[in-house]
Amino acid sequence: AYTRKNFRLKIIAATLAQAAILGAFISGIYKAFTGRAHPTFLNATHLTDTTHVFKFGLFRGGVFWGWPSSHTTVAFAMATALVALFPRNKTVKILSLLYSLYVGLAVSASIHWFSDFVAGVIIGSVIGAVVGRSLRERLNSLEKRT
Repeated sequence: AYTRKNFRLKIIAATLAQAAILGAFISGIYKAFTGRAHPTFLNATHLTDTTHVFKFGLFRGGVFWGWPSSHTTVAFAMATALVALFPRNKTVKILSLLYSLYVGLAVSASIHWFSDFVAGVIIGSVIGAVVGRSLRERLNSLEKRT
C-alpha cells in the first residue's frame, strides 16, 4: 500500500531503472562494434601485449569483450542520475559517486583496462545526467503539489 501511494519512490525507481537499462544497452552497442580484448595480467604464465587488440566490426569480438566497461557505465549512469535528481543532497552525491568509483576501479583492476573504466565513466555520466535531469522536473512538480 505504501509503494502504491508513494509516487516519489516510483520516480526514483524509474530514474535508476532507466539509467541502468540505457547504460547497459549503449555500452553493449559500443562493445558489439569494438570488441576489445581483456587484459591478460591475471594469467601470469605468459605476458602478451593485448593493449592494442580491437576487433572492429559487428560482433567480431562479441558483446562481452571490454570497451567500455559495462559495470562502470551502469554504475556511473545510476550514480549521476541520483546526483541530477537530488542536486542539493551531499550524502547522495558522496555515497553514489564513491560506490560507482568502487565498482569501476574494481573491474579495471581485474577484467578491464583503465581506459575501459574511463570510457564507462564518461558514457555513464552523460546518460545519468540526461535521465536524472529529465525526471527531476517530474519529481519537482510532484513535490510542489504536495
